[in-house]
Amino acid sequence: MRVRDGAVWADDSGEAGDGPTMVLLHPGVGDSRIWEPVLPALLERHRVIRYDARGYGRSPAPTTSYTQSEDLRSVLDHFGLARVVLVGTSMGGRTAVTFTLDDPGRVAALGLLVPGVNGYPGLESQELVGQIGKLAQDGDMDAVVALGLRVWGAAGTAPDTAAAEQLRSAIPGWFSTYGHETEEAPAFDRLGELNVPCALLLGEKDMPEVVRCNEEMAARIPGCRLVRQPECDHFPTLRAPHAVVRLLAELDARVV
Repeated sequence: MRVRDGAVWADDSGEAGDGPTMVLLHPGVGDSRIWEPVLPALLERHRVIRYDARGYGRSPAPTTSYTQSEDLRSVLDHFGLARVVLVGTSMGGRTAVTFTLDDPGRVAALGLLVPGVNGYPGLESQELVGQIGKLAQDGDMDAVVALGLRVWGAAGTAPDTAAAEQLRSAIPGWFSTYGHETEEAPAFDRLGELNVPCALLLGEKDMPEVVRCNEEMAARIPGCRLVRQPECDHFPTLRAPHAVVRLLAELDARVV
């Protein structure tokens, strides 16, 4: 489907059940296939929209400047969705928060899985970025994947095929979006403005800075339900799909 000056791959499950429509936003360490472990359960009750952000998965790389929240709005408009439950993990969670602050009337509830957020200091490690850049410059993608598994996949066991496949798929997105994706306004200090049902899943084996960020996010979002998942890292749908489904079912019950 078309977005401003570009395109994204999107999938619509069609009408199903009597639950609200859910829009799923994938992380920067994967693409929209990362939702497959939880899709069957969600489809019993919900129409589900998922898409690949520009440069990830089946979406072409961007050729001009864009923002993630603007593309999300284009997806909602394309499918004629006036009000939805947004579910985002990591990068997708960051987009979901930004969009909800900017356009709260279109969001019925907010499900956040190990989310990022604009304006929280220390989430971006320049040392890690440099290591990834050096390995990529050397053409050693296997080493990039191995590094990614050490950083984001602490709960996995070798060969950790599903997480490795997600990371390998995400690598082109890391580089093809550089210089095109526009950073959006800080949102961390505005979390108290959120006024929708919200649940946040925190992976206790995630990176310490993400754990801290998620704890502080949950504390700042009014009425946010925080779920701590002990055996989970930055890949919650791969590590704890049943916990994700439970969290979203509980969130669904709070939608007015």
